[in-house]
Amino acid sequence: MLSLKYISLLQYKNYLKETFSFDKQVIGIYGNNGVGKTNLLDAIYYLSFTRSYFYKSDLQNVHHGQSGFRIEGEFDAGGQDQKVICILRETGKKEVSLNNEMYQRLSAHIGRFPSVIITPDDARIITEGSDERRRYADALLCQLDPQYLQYLIEYNRLLQQRNNLLRALADRVTHDKILLDVFDAQLLVPGAYIFVRRQDFFRELLPAIKAIYQYIAGSDDDLELSYQSDLSHFSFAELLHKTRDRDMLLQRTHMGIHKDDIELRLKGQQFKNIASQGQRKSLLFAMKLAEYDVLKTTKGFAPLILLDDVFEKLDATRMHQLLERVCSPGNGQLFITDTHGNRIREHLEELSVDYSMIGLSGR
Repeated sequence: MLSLKYISLLQYKNYLKETFSFDKQVIGIYGNNGVGKTNLLDAIYYLSFTRSYFYKSDLQNVHHGQSGFRIEGEFDAGGQDQKVICILRETGKKEVSLNNEMYQRLSAHIGRFPSVIITPDDARIITEGSDERRRYADALLCQLDPQYLQYLIEYNRLLQQRNNLLRALADRVTHDKILLDVFDAQLLVPGAYIFVRRQDFFRELLPAIKAIYQYIAGSDDDLELSYQSDLSHFSFAELLHKTRDRDMLLQRTHMGIHKDDIELRLKGQQFKNIASQGQRKSLLFAMKLAEYDVLKTTKGFAPLILLDDVFEKLDATRMHQLLERVCSPGNGQLFITDTHGNRIREHLEELSVDYSMIGLSGR
């Protein structure tokens, strides 16, 4: 069992200084828009991932007029207290510690305290480009497989260096094509590992997503999900060799595992082009619940689940099905936000779950 006992925020987003204690399996957080409900969930997410879910730059998380922040939280992980502290110094340096021992590599923290977040912005996983679906898959795989995380970091670093070289060759800043051979050779091991890991993983995940979709929507709607990768047709070495001339023309590496996608189709057509709002919401929640189930099965305990403003996105029936699934006995701690506290209470009391409420007001 994993649960968060408390969180203390200092100069984080709209919180100058605040501490929240959590003593139930389900915590409802309510208040008007703009009072910090989403920011509180994001701080909890930060304790799991050492970064914000919403902002790439840590500077965007600093309270207005301040120059750094501190987040402290204590987890109960299988009966053991685990204190996590995340600090952004005034210098811009980030420090993360577990039980007062500083991490040398932040990546070593990922997966220790798994969590799944669902927000209104997540609709982009369905409606936007392949970047969003890769981000969804990578966030899950990185919590499951430390080697995958390390290879992903390495691959992205090498890819950026290769693209920089392609631009330098195009601008005639350098003529050293031998270095291109070096980067190609270095990309092979991480690229091949990521491809094989994704391929094996999606073979199990995609049918699970479809089954959950059918549960939420009441029908499978002729939904088709498939993993698409350039490496399905060529080895990575062949791919880099045969596309080199075009890469030099485009000044970027235009094929590889960084272009992988989960193809979503409905009745044989692109899902986002013909799906109703209800079908889009059902698929999004199916993908997130599949993520939750995989983490629970693999880790041996349920991850935290963070639901931000989902009442506005689902009808009453779908909302009840979602909560029924994540609030069942043996599942993990749930944090859920809404503008209306009574709406949270009604749903949770109908399910007879143990919960507490936190009301936020403007600061």
